[in-house]
Amino acid sequence: MAKSNRARSRSHQSQRPHKRPRGRKSTGSRWSLLIPITIALVLSVTVVLSLRSEDDSNVEMEGGATVEEVVDGDTIRLEDGRRVRLVQIDTPELSEAECYSQQARGELERLLPAGSAVSLRRDDKLGDEDRFGRQLRYVFRGDSNVNLQLVRRGAASVWFVGGDRGGYAPRLLDAAKQARRSRRGLWRACPGASLDTSRGVDTGG
Repeated sequence: MAKSNRARSRSHQSQRPHKRPRGRKSTGSRWSLLIPITIALVLSVTVVLSLRSEDDSNVEMEGGATVEEVVDGDTIRLEDGRRVRLVQIDTPELSEAECYSQQARGELERLLPAGSAVSLRRDDKLGDEDRFGRQLRYVFRGDSNVNLQLVRRGAASVWFVGGDRGGYAPRLLDAAKQARRSRRGLWRACPGASLDTSRGVDTGG
């Protein structure tokens, strides 16, 4: 009888499911969690550093000024008499009645109405003045880069004179490509417009 009970006990035990021993997670499992987190951190740091380098490198803050009038799509006159050419961009020539020249001027007037307080930024990678005696500057109204806003709205294209690219060149070029893809501003109004950073904007008429 005792032998029979022991046999049934061994048979019952053999039918129980085997439990895996508890232990720490495998090294492979830990790495599968750490790798994506590490990659995300590296990418975040890279983006931050690239933006700082892009926006701040060689760009010098200057004092404030007040807009007296908008001359054309990429030139303003200040109350102190200075004329400022918005650098690294180009708009259709108003004096030659090029396609979208009036609209470009109107867009700049909306961004910088007379009496607007602005700040200027000079880029050490670029010249200080053009051959007409206009100061070459990035113009900011508050925190808004007006040069960049004109390109985003399709009122201006980019022009890297002599191939020189300033601190905001990557953003300006990306904005121009986006505006052209979206057919904003001159990219819709002027079918012959072409994007060529080595020369002034050509609207094809």
